[in-house]
Amino acid sequence: MSELLPPGPSSPPWLQLMQFLYRPQRFLGGARERYGTPFTFRLPGLPPFVSFCDPAAVKEVFTGSPRELYAGQANIVLKPFLGPHSVLVLDGDLHMEQRRLLLPPFRGDRMKSYGGAMIDITRARMARWGRMPMRMQTETQAITLEVILRTVFGMQEGREKRTEALRTCLVKTLKMLDNPLSIVKEFQRDLGPWSPWRRFLDLRSRMRGLITDEIADRRVVGRGDRDDVLSLLLEATHEDGRPMSDEEIRDELVTMLVAGHETTATGLSWAIHRLSTHPDVLRRVQDELDRTFPEGRVTPEKIGDLEYLDAVAKETLRIHPVIPGVGRVLQVPTEIGGVELPAGTIVACSIVLANTNTDVWDEPERFDPERFVGKRISPYEFFPFGGGVRRCIGEAFALWEMRAVLATILRELEPVAVAPVRTVRRNITLSPSLGLPIRFRRR
Repeated sequence: MSELLPPGPSSPPWLQLMQFLYRPQRFLGGARERYGTPFTFRLPGLPPFVSFCDPAAVKEVFTGSPRELYAGQANIVLKPFLGPHSVLVLDGDLHMEQRRLLLPPFRGDRMKSYGGAMIDITRARMARWGRMPMRMQTETQAITLEVILRTVFGMQEGREKRTEALRTCLVKTLKMLDNPLSIVKEFQRDLGPWSPWRRFLDLRSRMRGLITDEIADRRVVGRGDRDDVLSLLLEATHEDGRPMSDEEIRDELVTMLVAGHETTATGLSWAIHRLSTHPDVLRRVQDELDRTFPEGRVTPEKIGDLEYLDAVAKETLRIHPVIPGVGRVLQVPTEIGGVELPAGTIVACSIVLANTNTDVWDEPERFDPERFVGKRISPYEFFPFGGGVRRCIGEAFALWEMRAVLATILRELEPVAVAPVRTVRRNITLSPSLGLPIRFRRR
């Protein structure tokens, strides 16, 4: 049945890998222009990828049986970083059970309780800013990491030593993953104490140890009046009454860190970039902030009222997708988009291509938040957080955080672009080049 795969680039798999890793938008866009969709591309050591962006085909993937389309298997390259118990690398009943345990801390009604910390952390970081240009990606990474430590790990005042140790270890570990090749299995080789992969393994071991120690301490002291994610996971139980193991909680905390720290920081940086180059959009955002917070200070209770800022965040994620796409591995021969595909094929729903699909988006290269104001966009046309039963659990958290952080910054400051910016690949994310040089001025 392999001859039924649609055509695609015929260049060697290693060349396709380098093009996909370092210039995914150009690679995918060029393949669509030449071959149409769907098309096939091949990476070394992996089954063929078949890339779809048509909403009908995407719907077939997202609504297909999770017993026949494995997302965890498609994410297997993340296993060394997230751990074997991560919800992102599990499939079938194991995934559904783990997902059930993780959902309560991310219910929509919990966002207001997290919003206060998001605002306070942003204001504390802003107090360090001067008038000179800075690298915005560094600043947003610092903000989102602190948000994770406070709202997910529940780090509190009086525990500065452990908090700083965990913060330092996390930053160093994530820094090791900046090179996109770190996710390629052939580069994950322990060649001795000075090899990059050995250094990563040592950092990973230390990070896991710090998190495990924190879990053990928290089991002893109990939840008390805490409402952070770790506290809620310590109380979660499987269907048979078993509590989550330390290893399960550890891997899910690491997953939240990697999936919710770097990705949200990148989305925030791109939003600041777009606002610095679209003064009309910036002015409308500031008008909304002035109406919503006439007293001058952003408060968590009204973050949900910022409809236009929410549209800015979503349009930013459309123009600048943080990840190229999401995938499933077919467990049985399956027809998708009218194409018969063999078992083992990796079906890729391309976020990059869906967001620039001219059948869906008028002038897709134009930044226009109005696309999202007062409208419900099909989850098969716009899916920055994936879809179906694998849709990101932290979607509401991430969008709330983007609004809270942007509102806090833009209520007082205006971003001013200082250099041209292009998209570069950092680990799994599509980030602004040079960390996005930017400066701010007082409103």
